[in-house]
Amino acid sequence: MVDPIRRALLALWCLALLAIPASAAPLDRVLFASSLCGDGVAQVGAAEGLVRAGGDLQADDLAFAGRLLGALAERRLTCPPDGALLLEGPNAADDQDAVTGARRPAAAAHAPILGLRQRAAVETARSVVALLAAETPTARAAGLAVLERRIATVPAAVLDRARDAETDAALRGTIAGLAQAAALSSPDPARRRAAIAAVAASPSGAAAARLAALKGDPAYGSDPAFRAALDAGLTKVGRAVAIGDGLAILYNGLSFASILFMAAAGLAIIFGLMGVINLAQGEFIMLGAYATYGVQEALRRFAPALLDLYLVAAIPVAFLSVALVGIVVEALILRHLYRRPLMSLLATWAVSLFLVNLVRVAVGTQNLQFAMPAYVTGGVPLYADFVVTWNRLFAIGFAAATLVLTLLILRRTPLGLDIRAVTQNRDMAACLGLPTRRVDRLAFGLGSGLAGLAGVALCPIYSVNPGMGSGFIVDSFMVVVLGGVGSLAGTLVAALGVGGANVLIEPISGAVAAKVIVLVGIILFLQRRPEGLFAVRRRR
Repeated sequence: MVDPIRRALLALWCLALLAIPASAAPLDRVLFASSLCGDGVAQVGAAEGLVRAGGDLQADDLAFAGRLLGALAERRLTCPPDGALLLEGPNAADDQDAVTGARRPAAAAHAPILGLRQRAAVETARSVVALLAAETPTARAAGLAVLERRIATVPAAVLDRARDAETDAALRGTIAGLAQAAALSSPDPARRRAAIAAVAASPSGAAAARLAALKGDPAYGSDPAFRAALDAGLTKVGRAVAIGDGLAILYNGLSFASILFMAAAGLAIIFGLMGVINLAQGEFIMLGAYATYGVQEALRRFAPALLDLYLVAAIPVAFLSVALVGIVVEALILRHLYRRPLMSLLATWAVSLFLVNLVRVAVGTQNLQFAMPAYVTGGVPLYADFVVTWNRLFAIGFAAATLVLTLLILRRTPLGLDIRAVTQNRDMAACLGLPTRRVDRLAFGLGSGLAGLAGVALCPIYSVNPGMGSGFIVDSFMVVVLGGVGSLAGTLVAALGVGGANVLIEPISGAVAAKVIVLVGIILFLQRRPEGLFAVRRRR
């Protein structure tokens, strides 16, 4: 055991270490090891002194202290009568000197036993070492989780050092938030005001809640400087959060409008050219998503190195396969039902039911599991709580590319010229020798293929199952009718309007009520303008 004089010296050293600021001096390893062999006061003082100085200690000193503290907590630390600290070696006859690391013969020694207070102090010190010196983010996060419960005992220098050295972005953000929370409850008024300014400099909903909680602090009523700093911080954060929420609404509305446009673009061509209300358009979207899944599984089996490119590889596959299905449906069923809108509507409804049940029997009813490539996973925080997610940005970019290619087909190709001629005046186009039947078939295939592309864009965002198409058919028809039958530009503008209105109203009144309000608004608009936003000029 350590004699009373040595115990007193150890206690004085620990108290002095707690009283002076942390410095960059190296750890006195002999004295630290002797302190851990002392009584409860010396052990607590050594652990708390390490926490206080942790922000300035060298990495090898931290590793040394962590190894000894771990041995103490696990009762692998022995203290011979001569005061030397021994760490148990791999066998009972051969121990390792804790300070020098040299092997020494085992000797009669006692193993210190920690009480509740000592164990809490040692656990805190070990967590500081783990946060500052552990090799893996998991170990550092475990140390941070322990310190979070005892944040009042952790110096700001420790958290600042851990934040600056952290390589994991998510963990670095957690450490920064914890450091701010600790500074906000500091007894130093200047540090609290600086923490308020730091929180306000990174605005978010969490930051607003954190600052709003300080309004109940006694300093808010008694310290004018604190009150002014808090009010200014709340104003700044509130303004930024409002702007971020507005950007998020615009972004979500744009992504939803992109999906609506891709779902309705093909329908606009089919409805505008042939007057066919294609109730199977939603199921064509579903077929495009299942074609994407097929491409993914084919690459997984035959070319796993290219698996991340399955969304790109699925674009031509989904377009051509769904376009072929559309051409077959038109050739076998719809060509007999032109000028009979009710029968064509019932026929396409039957086709939709057939496709849904065919997929259920052939593939199953469960949601498909897609591997998410890096370019559609995660996002980047842009401002306040507004995060640009890559999957929605992919849908927006894909819809823009689809719009450009569709316009090029309709404006710059012979097929597009034929489609526009037949749409304006079918009888005159036939008299001029245009093969209207072939144009109908190819236009139906083009519209169906565009629905297949919508299925590709939906895979990273929505659940893919046999019934997924039914949720888009009503919205697609609203977009087509509002924009003007057969007008691609009208379809785009209507998709932006309907998508934005849905996203804007939904947080206020709910999803169902938002759809009802948008539908009522479209009906009222069509009462004044039955031809829609952009009426296609037709020759009679």
